Amino acid sequence: MAGPMNEAPLVEMRALTKHFGRPPMLVHAVENVSFSVNRGEVVGLVGESGSGKSTIGRLILRAIDVTSGSIVFDGTPIEAMSQRALRPLRRRMQMVFQDPYASLNPRLRVSDIIGEAIDAHGLARGAARAARIAELLNIVGLEAGHAGRFPHEFSGGQRQRIGIARALAVEPDLIIADEPVSALDVSVQAQVLNLLQDLRLRFGMAMLFISHDLDVIRLICDRIVVLYLGRIMEIGPAESVCGSPAHPYTQALLAAVPRPDPDRPRIRRMLHGEIPSPLSPPSGCVFRTRCPYALEACASAVPPLRDLGDGRVIACVRDDIEFDVPV
Repeated sequence: MAGPMNEAPLVEMRALTKHFGRPPMLVHAVENVSFSVNRGEVVGLVGESGSGKSTIGRLILRAIDVTSGSIVFDGTPIEAMSQRALRPLRRRMQMVFQDPYASLNPRLRVSDIIGEAIDAHGLARGAARAARIAELLNIVGLEAGHAGRFPHEFSGGQRQRIGIARALAVEPDLIIADEPVSALDVSVQAQVLNLLQDLRLRFGMAMLFISHDLDVIRLICDRIVVLYLGRIMEIGPAESVCGSPAHPYTQALLAAVPRPDPDRPRIRRMLHGEIPSPLSPPSGCVFRTRCPYALEACASAVPPLRDLGDGRVIACVRDDIEFDVPV
C-alpha cells in the first residue's frame, strides 16, 4: 500500500539513461526514464524482453553506473556515490532474482546463504544469528531445520523462498524483484506471489516488481510502468492500466495474455515483428514501427509524457484512439 501522497518518494528516477558500449556499437538500454516508488508501494515494471526492465533494477542498486540522469534514494542522490559511501544504504535495498537456483551458492548451506548479509552488516552473531535465520525461514514458510541443508535439496519454489529470506535478512526498505516467479510452475507462482504480498503488508516495505506478465503485475502492484525499448510508454494505477489501457503498446500486451474463458468476447491485436535492436532504435516514437495507429508525425519527434489525470501518463501523440480489445 502506497505511503501518503504528501510524503517524499522512497526512490525516484529522473531522466535516467543507460548506454552500453560506444558508437557505432552503442546500445540504448534505458532512455530518459522518470518515475518513483513510494514507501510501502509496489510498482510494476512491464514490457517485452529487451525493454530495459532489469537494467533499471540494476541501476537503482548501483550494480551498474548510470550514463546520465539521477537516482534519489530517500532524499539522497546516489548515482555518483562511491561504493564506500553507498555501503550504509546497501542494507536498505535488496534484490530477489529470477533464477532461484543460480542465485544461491550451491556450496553453502542455507544458514550461510542467509547469514552472509547478516554478517556483512554486523547485525547479529552466535545464538542471535542462528535465531534470526530460523525466524526468517519461518517467515517465508520454511522450517528452522532447513538451515543445515544445501540448495539442491529444495524445490524451485522453496529455493525462491530462501532467496526472499536472504533479502529480508537486513530489513530493507526496498526490494527489487526481477521476474521472481517466471521460472516457477504456475501453482508455485501463486504461492510465492501471495508470500510477497503478505511480506509487503507485514513489513511495509516498497517493491519494484519486474515482469513481462501483466496478469502477474496486476495481482501484486499498485502502479504499473510500461516500458518499450528503454522508454516509458505508460504509467498509471494497476487496475486502470489493465482495465482501460491508454497506450497502443499496453493494449497489445494485454491482448496477448491468454484467457481461460473461451466464451469471453475479445479481439486479439497482436504485435507484429520483433522489438527493434537497441543499437539502432527507431526515430521519434520507438514503438511506431509496430504500432497500428502510427502517423507520419510519429517518426519526427519523441512524444513527451502526456498527463491524462488520475495518476496516468502516456507517451503518445494521439488522443483519438478507441481501443477494441476487451480486457
